[in-house]
Amino acid sequence: MRTSLIAGLVLIAAGVFLILRPVHYSTEQSVVKLGSFQATVRQEQTLPGWVAGAVLGAGVVLLGVGLFRRS
Repeated sequence: MRTSLIAGLVLIAAGVFLILRPVHYSTEQSVVKLGSFQATVRQEQTLPGWVAGAVLGAGVVLLGVGLFRRS
């Protein structure tokens, strides 16, 4: 009961953080490979916005479940 409240609050905080400050990550992709020569490209990408919305939504659901079971 109490763990769902805490987990919900943590997920809500994480979702708001992801919305306000999106997470960036880089990926490497091999473009050309000829013998021992290899050319790679490094691209910086941003975590999609729907991930932040899903985390925020899951937090709201857990918070609601925790409050519903508490009363």
